[in-house]
Amino acid sequence: MEAKFFRFLKIVGVGFKARAESEGRLLYLKLGYSHEVELTVPPAVRVFCVKPNIVCCTGIDKQRVHQFAAAVRSCKPPEVYKGKGIMYVDEVIKKKQGK
Repeated sequence: MEAKFFRFLKIVGVGFKARAESEGRLLYLKLGYSHEVELTVPPAVRVFCVKPNIVCCTGIDKQRVHQFAAAVRSCKPPEVYKGKGIMYVDEVIKKKQGK
C-alpha cells in the first residue's frame, strides 16, 4: 500500500500511551480512564505508533486519514490548563491561566 497522507498525533499526560495491533487495524489507547479505549481503524487507513506517545495515521485517502485522526483526538482533546490530551503534532495549544 502506498501511503500518501500522514497525520501525526501526540499524546501528552502521565501514563497515557497508545499501541497498534493486528497490522495497524486496531488502536488501543490508555488515557487515564478506568478502561482502555479500543478503536477499529477503517480499511483505507493504517496506524502505527512511532513511540508510545506518538501515533501516525497514514493512507491514500486524505479525508479518511484526517477523519480517523480527528476521531482519535476526540477521545481526549487537549485540555487548556495543563495541555494534557491528544493533539496533532503541529497543533499549538493556548494555555490558560489558573486561579
